[in-house]
Amino acid sequence: MGVRPPSSEDNDDPESVEFGIAAVDAELRDADLSFPATRTDVEAELGHERIPYDVHGNDVSLGEILAEVDAEEFGSRQELLNALHDPFEAYRKRHSGSVVQQVRSLLPF
Repeated sequence: MGVRPPSSEDNDDPESVEFGIAAVDAELRDADLSFPATRTDVEAELGHERIPYDVHGNDVSLGEILAEVDAEEFGSRQELLNALHDPFEAYRKRHSGSVVQQVRSLLPF
């Protein structure tokens, strides 16, 4: 997922804020991980990485999300991302349940 940040006069700002699966995908592009890969391979390479799970920058370790995945092996990067999608969504819903956080998620800043 990605959301455009509020615009400003600086041209140094990123085009979007990556979180969830989009942030994992960005980490995978830079990682030294080849597929097929086991859960252990992914954990060793990226388990310690903190991945933002919402637009506000709240994060969780990829290892914690990976622990929620049933698969032991991933044939491709896309297969890994697909397996992580539901656990990320569940985590986001569990940790953004307050009314204030729900209202904040609707605001563009």
